[in-house]
Amino acid sequence: MRIQSPALLTGLLLTVGSLSVAQTPNYPSIGQVVRTDARIDNLIPKDAKIDVLASGFVWSEGPVWVRPRAGQEGNFLLFSDVPQNTIYKWTEKEGITTFLKPSGYTGLGRYSDEPGSNGLTIDPQGYLVAAEHGDRRISRMPLNGQNGKQTLADGYQGKRLSSPNDVVAHSSGSYYFTDPPYGMPNREKDTTRELGTNVYRISPVQADGRRTVSLVVSDLTRPNGIAFSPDEKTLYVAQSDGSNPLIMAYPMQADGMVGKGRVVIGKEQMTKQGLRGGFDGMKVDQAGNIWATGGGGVVVLAPTTGTGPYDFLGHIRVGGATANCAWGDDGSTLYITADMYLCRIKTTAKGF
Repeated sequence: MRIQSPALLTGLLLTVGSLSVAQTPNYPSIGQVVRTDARIDNLIPKDAKIDVLASGFVWSEGPVWVRPRAGQEGNFLLFSDVPQNTIYKWTEKEGITTFLKPSGYTGLGRYSDEPGSNGLTIDPQGYLVAAEHGDRRISRMPLNGQNGKQTLADGYQGKRLSSPNDVVAHSSGSYYFTDPPYGMPNREKDTTRELGTNVYRISPVQADGRRTVSLVVSDLTRPNGIAFSPDEKTLYVAQSDGSNPLIMAYPMQADGMVGKGRVVIGKEQMTKQGLRGGFDGMKVDQAGNIWATGGGGVVVLAPTTGTGPYDFLGHIRVGGATANCAWGDDGSTLYITADMYLCRIKTTAKGF
């Protein structure tokens, strides 16, 4: 979901790729790290800065780091600019280049304010998987673009999806995604909307060569970001409802469905930290800590035993609406998409 903010650095860094490999770009930095619990020092160095790698985007979203695999290049970041219907590529050497356009709406004319792809992930087979607003589907494609896109899901029980927002791949070959109405022309009031605001599962390929779509969670008002714990025993879903911001943890069941959810963080804890607004995207590190966008930055939460909320460790305060994040490089760099910016912060955590 896009929120406008002033263009502080708009257009400043889109040519940074002209630097040679031997040169280290001197990126501007923004924001600060707010350290609430001493344990945050074990995850983020005290001298860590939030670097702005590029700017000038309309609403940057869904970052994913691409690792090299046999037969394909890697070590680059992909991310969506949802209103621009574009997926961009970033490398330290080349800066920003266009990777795919259109990224989420292939129809004619104007569809909505946010027609493009949103959340992105790389599945275990190395395909780029995208949550597409305008075409109202979850798609996947080879990174080399050969053979085009495959639709993984575009409906449930004969009804069209609304505007898939974020997606995560499971090692079993299944996918889980959220489907709020943010990308529709009139959002929840859109006359073409056929389904509620839900979380779904796409099954692995069945014996007949098909995949099935199942309803996993149906009681969240604005499901948005989605992620797994490192052992894949827990599914996390973030809610972007500003009146009821929360992150839920659902135990995974053997059949791919989920059990009763537990609140990881809610409005009370956010208010206590002086933070407002809903949650958007999130990622989990190898220790099980959650890094979730919200409150104008990224909150860092440590898992706890029992049924209570997770411990609030700190807040990477970017200073504006922050959409999503992803682990990159050797797994310790957190890339952040925030409104018009692409940012990063070096950590001592290891991403999942």
